[in-house]
Order: sequence, then structure tokens, then C-alpha cells
Amino acid sequence: MAHQIKTADHLVLNQKSAMVFNEQGTGKTASCIWAADHLMNQGLVSRVLVVAPLSTLQATWITDLHTFAPHRTAAVCHGTKTKRINILERAPAYEWIIINPDGISTVKNEIAEGGFDLIIIDEANAYKNPSTRRFKTLARLKGTDTSCWILTGTPATQSPVDAYGLAAICLSPERREAQGLPANKTRFRDLTMYPVSRFKWVPKPDATSVVHRILQPAIRFSKESCLDLPDTVYVDRIVEMTKEQTHYYRILRDQFLLDHKKSGNQVTAVNAATNLNKLLQISGGCCYSDSGEVIEFDISNRLQVVEDLIAESLSKVLVFCPFRHTIELVQKHLNTRGIGAEVIMGGVSLRKRSEIIERFQKFPETKVLVCQPAAAGHGLNLTAASSVVWFSPVVSVEQYLQSNARIARPAQKLKMTITRLAGSAAESKLYRMLSDKLKTHTQIVNLYNDILHVDI
Repeated sequence: MAHQIKTADHLVLNQKSAMVFNEQGTGKTASCIWAADHLMNQGLVSRVLVVAPLSTLQATWITDLHTFAPHRTAAVCHGTKTKRINILERAPAYEWIIINPDGISTVKNEIAEGGFDLIIIDEANAYKNPSTRRFKTLARLKGTDTSCWILTGTPATQSPVDAYGLAAICLSPERREAQGLPANKTRFRDLTMYPVSRFKWVPKPDATSVVHRILQPAIRFSKESCLDLPDTVYVDRIVEMTKEQTHYYRILRDQFLLDHKKSGNQVTAVNAATNLNKLLQISGGCCYSDSGEVIEFDISNRLQVVEDLIAESLSKVLVFCPFRHTIELVQKHLNTRGIGAEVIMGGVSLRKRSEIIERFQKFPETKVLVCQPAAAGHGLNLTAASSVVWFSPVVSVEQYLQSNARIARPAQKLKMTITRLAGSAAESKLYRMLSDKLKTHTQIVNLYNDILHVDI
């Protein structure tokens, strides 16, 4: 992978606007950190603004900055408006500021006066629609002189029109004109697509070449071309719990009892192990009350991250959830977003499972398989996927390892990525223990004791 990173370094070092379209896990973040650090050493860049999804601010960017540029000062700009302003205006100033797209509008004036001469946009598909407030706000802040690098592994995968926003946010006016980028998205749609009915447009034969022309200068390496990458890359994503989840999580953690006002149901945890299980249920989105009723929580943050991961993946995706009602919630959400998702869990008959697996392995309509580890963790060959997303962790090492092995079969031809989502201390610690091959019930109880006084 070192060669690919050096090549990406060369691209961003020599271009004011640059696009890195490498697949997930191929060093996009490290490449940009090294390149920006070199420019800072040369006096060409003084301060960097990184715009990235909320789940990657700390887990990806701060972690990689500490690894690849530990001599630089960096901070995550998140929280209340006052907290964000204090971070941006700190003296001496942080050299790297990492912020989420929707947080920019809160402190846009402070960012405008912050002296940022390089903006890095991670997971840049968040800016593919020029009509959104986030796009317009960042475009005004960027101006014409600020350098801009955009990162995404999936440029224009849904439609050629998606490329318009990426080019418009990244390129200078001179480059837009030189590369033939139309003045607005409608003209670009007319350039790359044609209508076959009142509501349906399809790409023109030359759409790919047009997209390639406007998304320049750019570089792309797949995981397969990075020969020194391991066969499986593990990625941890921190997903902030919603206010509702956080409120009830803390009550149950501290009191072993909660009353859910909206539903009128009560949840009681009789011991530490049971309480841990309930905390994991709240973190994942659905909790079972004392009467057996299902209490659903707002998990919009986590569902959005799953959508993003599915969009990033060039193959099909397995999503593992230990709780069946969470599985149903995830499937319903994906299907309403036009993402074909089917389910394997307890209660799905053997005949139906076989039909679902055949559709998943052979037909493009089924993009995602949402699975219960206990029901799908053994024996199945699911090599149409090279990506696994753990929506919530399990407490069984055997189920964890066996579930991951569903894509690591002899027929697998791609490098694999396993992403673990965590929004609470309970989930983060459990993933670490699973990685260390947690084996005993005692360790599960100790896990609860560890998180008893740890904030979310």
C-alpha cells in the first residue's frame, strides 16, 4: 500500500484541487495527513479543516493524526455552539480542526475567520447535492483560493448526476470551465442522461467519459491493488447515540430500572449481566420491557451510518444484529430508502432461507442481507458480500467469529472489510473483548462493572 499512498501524496501535493477515490481501507486518510503535513512544513498550508461524518471524527481522523502526525495539534469541533467557538478560537490555534458537515453552519463565521487554507472533505458524497444548505454553506466558506481535497470510495455510483456536486464543491471556477462543467445540475443531467418516461432518466452512452472528464485531477486504488493489505480490514465507527437513547441508557445503567414515558412500559434489570444486555438493546435501538413489549428508540444516527457504508461498498453487504426487532427495523428502513434488503433470523424457514440466500448470491436486486448471528453465523456461503457491518455486538465469541467467516470463504475474490458500530461504552468495550476472544461469563459481568461509572 505504500506505493499507492505515495502516489496519492504526489497528486494532492501538486494540485490545489484533488480527488481521492480509493476504496475504503486503502489509506485515504493517512495519505492526506502526510501530504498536508508536508505542505505545512513548506509553509504552503497553515491550518486544515477536515469535514467528515460524525462517526469518523474521533475514531478515524484524530486516531490517524495521532499516529501519522503526532507533532500536530488537532481537535474535534463538536458539541454546543459555545464549545465549538472555543475550539475554533483557541490560542494558540489548533492546526487541524475536524468537524461534521451539519456542524459547519453553526460556526460558519468563526470558520470563515479561522485562516483555513486547506479543506479536506471526507465521504464527499454528503456534498453531491448542490441545493442543500450544507453544500451552499461550505461553498461560500471555501471561496476560490482555498485548496480542497475530496475523498470518497464511491463517486457517482447511484447516478452520473451525483458527480456534478463533487466537481462543483472541489474545483476552482477556472477548472470547472476548462473541464466543461455546466453552470448547474440540470444542465449536467441533460448532458449525461436522457428521459425514457416522465419520471425515469437513464445514462447516455458517453456518460462515463463525461463524468471521468469532470472528476479530475483524481486518483483511485482498489483494495485488490494494495498487495500489502491484509485479506480482512477491521474498521471501528463511533456512532453518537440520540438524545432519547442517551437519556434512557443512563437511567438504566445507574438505577437498573427505567420507565419509558412514551410507551408506558417498564424495564427492570435484575442483575449486572441482564443490565448489560438491556444497555446493548438500547444502544441498538429496541429494548424489551418487563411485559414483553418492544420499546423502540430513535436510532437515526446509526441508520444513516449504515446507509453510508452500504453506499461505499462495491459489493453486497451483510449487516449483523443480535436482536430480531432491531433486524426488522433496519430492513424496513433500508427498503424505504430503495435499498433491497432481506432478512435471515430465527423463525425464517429453511426453504425460505435457501431462497433468500440464492437471491442474495445471484441477483443484484438484493443488496443487503440483515442477519441474526445465531441464525446465520454457521455454514452459509455469502461471498457475494465482501463487507460486514456489525449493527450491534454479540456476547458470544463463537457467533462473532463464525459470522465474520460467512464472507471469508474459498469463493471470495475481494479484500474484505468488517465495520463495527458502537455508540456506547458497553458496545465499545464488548467489541474489544470479542477481539481478545472473550470466553467466560465472569468477564461479561466484569464488563458491566467496568462501564458502571463510565459516561457514554
